[in-house]
Amino acid sequence: MVIFHTSKLQIFVKSKFWHSYWLLLYIVNHKNIETMKKITLLIAFIGMISLQSCTVNEDPAPIVDNDTIAEVWEYNQNINFNASNGYNLLLPFPHAIYSSDMILVYRLSGVSNGEDVWKIQPETYYFNDGTLDFGYDFDFTKYDVSIFMHGFDLANVSTQFRTNQVFRVVVVPGYFGKTAGSKIDFSDYNAVIKAFKIDESKIK
Repeated sequence: MVIFHTSKLQIFVKSKFWHSYWLLLYIVNHKNIETMKKITLLIAFIGMISLQSCTVNEDPAPIVDNDTIAEVWEYNQNINFNASNGYNLLLPFPHAIYSSDMILVYRLSGVSNGEDVWKIQPETYYFNDGTLDFGYDFDFTKYDVSIFMHGFDLANVSTQFRTNQVFRVVVVPGYFGKTAGSKIDFSDYNAVIKAFKIDESKIK
């Protein structure tokens, strides 16, 4: 028969309790570590699959947004205003423009110091008494521009203004019209060309 003193019994029970507690804690932590390892491996595996399934599409052709590019087209062949065409010329565009674009029309009115002189349209001329003699005006669509003369006696207007005329059409994208329109003197052809960085050697 073994007799345990109360104090020894308490020590024995406490030691057994703490032993079981630490054993249980170790098991739980060990399982957590194993679980974390499994989760980490699973995430790494998914990441590898995702990277392998991703592809990069490389397009060697650059995308050109014509809605931000200003262009100039020159018309210098058979530009004659006469009775047979109703003093009205329909000039087609090389390609359709955007509905938000605006156009500027300039007429070559002469040469000064070796430089072409371009006058913005509409353009109006008056008699000495201040009454209308004749003028040019235009309207346009996405596909063409109509330039026409107006006045009371167009048949007798000097051929200097009716035959072998040269016009340039500047296409101003709507983007520029909103951001820089108030800062540009549109009546000055050279200022417009400079503002929109147009290379005149590439004018069509």
